[in-house]
Amino acid sequence: MAIEVPTPTGPARPDLRILETRIYRGPNVWSYSQAIHLVVDLGSLEEYPTVSLPGFTDRLLDAVPGLERHTCSLGRRGGFIERMREGTWLGHVAEHVALQLQTLAGHDQRRGKTRSVKGRPGHYNVIYGYTDETVGVAAGQLSVRLMNHLVTPEEGFDFETELNAFLRQADRVAFGPSTAAILEEAASRDIPFIRLNSASLVQLGQGVHAQRIRATMTSKTGALAVDIAGDKDLTTKLLGSAGLPVPKQEATRTLRGTLDAARRIGYPVVVKPLDGNHGRGVCLNLTSDAEVEKAYDIARSESRRGTIIVESFVTGRDYRCLIVGGKMQAIAERVPAHVVGDGAHTVRELVDITNADPRRGVGHEKVLTRIKVDANAEDVLAGQGYTLDSVPAEGVTVKLALTGNMSTGGISIDRTFDAHPDNVEIAEEAARIVGLDVAGIDFICPDITFPVRETGGAICEVNAAPGFRMHTHPTIGEPQFIAKPVVDLLFPPGSQSRVPIVAVTGTNGKTTTARMIAHIFKGLGRKVGMTSTDGVVIDERLVIKADASGPRSARMVLQNPRVDFAVMEVARGGILREGLGYDRNDIAVVTNIAPDHLGLKGIDTLRQLADVKAVIVEAVPRDGFAVLNADDPHVRNMRRRCSGGIVWFTMSEPGSEVREFVDDYCRRGGRAVVLDPSDKGDMIVIKHGRRSMQLAWTHLLPSTFGGAARFNVANALAAAGAAFAAGAPLHDIRQGLRTFATSYYLSPGRLNLVQVDNADVFIDYCHNAAGMKELGAFVDRYSEQRKSQHELARPSRIGMIGAAGDRRDDDMRELGAVAARHFDVLVVREDARLRGRKPGESAELVAEGARAAMAEGARCRQVEIVLDELVAMRHIMGRTNPGDLVVLCVDQHASVLAELEERTQHAQAGSRAGAAGSAVSDPDLDPGTLTESAEAEGDAMAAATSEIQPERSDDTAI
Repeated sequence: MAIEVPTPTGPARPDLRILETRIYRGPNVWSYSQAIHLVVDLGSLEEYPTVSLPGFTDRLLDAVPGLERHTCSLGRRGGFIERMREGTWLGHVAEHVALQLQTLAGHDQRRGKTRSVKGRPGHYNVIYGYTDETVGVAAGQLSVRLMNHLVTPEEGFDFETELNAFLRQADRVAFGPSTAAILEEAASRDIPFIRLNSASLVQLGQGVHAQRIRATMTSKTGALAVDIAGDKDLTTKLLGSAGLPVPKQEATRTLRGTLDAARRIGYPVVVKPLDGNHGRGVCLNLTSDAEVEKAYDIARSESRRGTIIVESFVTGRDYRCLIVGGKMQAIAERVPAHVVGDGAHTVRELVDITNADPRRGVGHEKVLTRIKVDANAEDVLAGQGYTLDSVPAEGVTVKLALTGNMSTGGISIDRTFDAHPDNVEIAEEAARIVGLDVAGIDFICPDITFPVRETGGAICEVNAAPGFRMHTHPTIGEPQFIAKPVVDLLFPPGSQSRVPIVAVTGTNGKTTTARMIAHIFKGLGRKVGMTSTDGVVIDERLVIKADASGPRSARMVLQNPRVDFAVMEVARGGILREGLGYDRNDIAVVTNIAPDHLGLKGIDTLRQLADVKAVIVEAVPRDGFAVLNADDPHVRNMRRRCSGGIVWFTMSEPGSEVREFVDDYCRRGGRAVVLDPSDKGDMIVIKHGRRSMQLAWTHLLPSTFGGAARFNVANALAAAGAAFAAGAPLHDIRQGLRTFATSYYLSPGRLNLVQVDNADVFIDYCHNAAGMKELGAFVDRYSEQRKSQHELARPSRIGMIGAAGDRRDDDMRELGAVAARHFDVLVVREDARLRGRKPGESAELVAEGARAAMAEGARCRQVEIVLDELVAMRHIMGRTNPGDLVVLCVDQHASVLAELEERTQHAQAGSRAGAAGSAVSDPDLDPGTLTESAEAEGDAMAAATSEIQPERSDDTAI
């Protein structure tokens, strides 16, 4: 059905432009896999769908004919063209063109979607998949330029030229055929990989299971073996001493020495560099001193060390034997670059015809390499009595190179099943002697089907990091799937390649929950890698101190070779900015959804915030679990997005509606963690089907302060559910929770208790109204517990609070209003990073909310503003009396705790409390300001971005 065509207000102008580019490197709010996200502004073209642009569709098809195959939402070939002829907007067209351009570059992508930006007419979110992010972004940019050019031709813009430049760029960043073959095999086995540089260094697997490859060199390739293979003289001597057939050979560094060696060995000879590769500098069948002199210069120019090898010329065919793990896997006969005459075309024309084969490219970009006509080729022609302008007779083969290397334009013929067993044994023995796990053995012999010891022949080279394309894409014969034994070598059948990943998100409690989970598995002897807002922790050692709750930190953990269990705190900002830093998580934990970070990056409602947090739930595989808070309706609705099982946790009392829902789920075989109240207190119970397993009394867990910290009870429930789903034994879960305390060393900045001058001082990170409600309830319960422990009839409750500057005004006021209900005195501070606010602005908004609550009868009787965090802390401690309860909601907890510790030490020594000038340094978290991570900086810089409308369906684009 055709869309309604708006009436244009004037001529169309080519003003389509990209406002923002995001690269999602994992599951994200738009797609289950990595994607490019462009925010585009159609400008005046918003009034011009394709049906109102005469000839636009035909011009586009002339430029990019592959679009005819796109199905789009119609689900049939040509569906996208039908959509264009009916009328669609150019943002949608740019999406399809970006996908097709990547396809032309060999990156097959079929998923994309285009959605309008709510409240911003003419702005569109264009999302499409990618294989390489550089190529994906370049495809989007070229697509937009082409759209504008087809509306009004751009002076100096030639699409064919630009397309060729784009394809060359794609060739430069693409994996070579050998690396690509290994990665395809790894992907087929669900082995994850991470590209470690812009070339071919790749990590396969995660953490402790990781292996690395560089082209066809692997983690198991010995450096000594590579050095031996690179020294052709030494290789020949080692093989010869083992009784293997090798040519006579001598090494020399001078022209005179080369000539003398050739005479001693006897003509014909071969001259080649000691440390060359890909056949460069190799001169064959030299029969005179003059030819040797000329060959010396060629070989010398390709030698890195200046050493030249002279060896006897062995006649026969050129075979490459591939040995992996000591076993023969493939054999290819290599035929030098050549053309076959037809009696009509010159040699030059025949070369052009041969190079027109779409399988041929430059270097190793395709399965065959284009034949290069240079001085060496002309010399080879002259030796056969031809020139480039000669017209060979029909059927006559004319050589253009003497070596059969694929990199010089040669072709390959598969001979894997033709080789004589004796020859196979010789090749395997050669690889073992050199010590290579993956080796290319170059055989020269009359026929590989007969024993070389009888027919004559020799091993002329042993190559480390041999190319695979002659075996995976032979010109003649069946391809050999040689990547399989290489991956088998790195990951034997049955071995693991992934470490368990537990992802934790939510508005409040995610850091403490992540620490509880990590603590439980540390007790099990696991080497836990954890990301959090405090940094990256590897096996309880802080290795990076920054806000590390984003995807880059997750990848850092998965690259660490010590990690065998990963716990990732996942923040909203990282998901919106880059998606997840991995393809899936075995367990997803969602603590709660509350108003925080609203009004940022297009997330204005709790429903939208829940959609963002649900990304980790959607990343759970079928054999994984989502641990969800049944008490939160937004979290409860996430169950529909999980492919795996659900583990509920709830604080609701038996008989309540939520508890009945959870109990019914368990009766049907499900899992849950619940609270069972009794006269002795609340018992944490794990339920699996009809079984109920008692875990621990909540008031006996150190993190709950006798049960007063109900939010840590909820965090303990979530942690227990995650540990149970991950297979931790019940005893170890219980022991982990019993030994986890909110001390500074186990949970820095999260409800840390310090005794200062007989006053209880808590340090916490609470920074939003929802968290303040829970913290305030804790203050009320804790105060009740300690009534009999002090002499004052009514000790004061003093709080230091602050809000991040990027929160909404109403959120800041609500924070102050909630705090005013639980504290007698409030001191409002500000973060060091104002996040776009003027100094004092956010503090005044918080204080305004507190004063409004005081006018309505709230507990608070005094509100002060002290902007600097340390100064505010000193101000509070200066007015604190013994028995008071102080809660410091801080941004830089290390600095605050260091000064409090110093005050305590001075008090114990009977001296005056000092300032922070000589603060005691903590060995793990010193009092210095946490460094801003690249993620935090990127989060701050991404202001004024488009509104995101999270949708989880992946529209079919092709």
